[in-house]
Amino acid sequence: MPAPLDLIVVMDPIGSIKIAKDTTFAMLLEAQRRGHRLHYVRPGGLSVRDGRALARVAPLSVRDDPAGWFELGDWSDLPFGPGQLVLMRKDPPVDAEYLYDTQVLDLARLAGAQVVNDPRGLRDFNEKLAAMLFPQCCPPTRISRDAAELKAFVAEQGKAVLKPLDGMGGRSIFLSQAGDPNLNVILETLTEGGRKLALAQRWLPEIAEGDKRILLVDGEPVDYCLARIPQGDEFRGNLAAGGRGEGRPLGERDRWIAAQVGPEMRRRGMRFVGLDVIGDWLTEVNVTSPTCVRELDAQFGINIAGLLFDAIEAGPVPPDGHA
Repeated sequence: MPAPLDLIVVMDPIGSIKIAKDTTFAMLLEAQRRGHRLHYVRPGGLSVRDGRALARVAPLSVRDDPAGWFELGDWSDLPFGPGQLVLMRKDPPVDAEYLYDTQVLDLARLAGAQVVNDPRGLRDFNEKLAAMLFPQCCPPTRISRDAAELKAFVAEQGKAVLKPLDGMGGRSIFLSQAGDPNLNVILETLTEGGRKLALAQRWLPEIAEGDKRILLVDGEPVDYCLARIPQGDEFRGNLAAGGRGEGRPLGERDRWIAAQVGPEMRRRGMRFVGLDVIGDWLTEVNVTSPTCVRELDAQFGINIAGLLFDAIEAGPVPPDGHA
């Protein structure tokens, strides 16, 4: 057995999570089962003192019980260093404060802590723009601040999905088409009058069969994906927007997309990644806090967090040339 690690988790408030769906909770249960020591970072609790990164933490124990799933010990300041694993699992928005936290975690990494996912990648990869690194996998897409350019793209495609670059959970996603009298105001809203980038993407009717979440562990796909299927009159499949989750084995095209994306994610220290795939097309690369582990584990009797910890305990991925 590997030596126990001090696992330091940066996440949203643990008291408000839904444990039946929370992937971070699955990771904590698995880490505790393996004998690692858990430390919960108080929200907003990262800091720097004389160049040394610190976290305000409390010892944490977890149990799979909706009546009470965690207990915390006394708070103290813990300097980052060797023998530590930091799980950066805070949900978007990736705003200025989030980016500052990744810079504190860079200091933690340089002090010898292992940070998952690598804070440099968390800064580099906007989840919609990151998909553009793999254009061979993506449907026709336009990203611009220019409403006229985006409107011309919608006319060219006939029907398109429009969304901001910083949303999550299906928020602020619009479906529009050529001739839509609301299209101008949608584009004005998304671009804030030309000040913000927005994304337009060809409408994929395969969304009716689900928006598939494919999970990568060290660049390798889990054998099953969760198809998030829109319900009723809703066109969005996001679980947060009411979509129904249905587990499925990966298809040949799903594995091809994973093979296109996976090596670059592994090279960049993105050890746990979620790909969003509609039909045959990649739409997003999620690196901040990918989910769907609990649902897939429950449907197929697997242990995805176990795969992740097997990889983590085997050691860091080879260096990629970053400074």
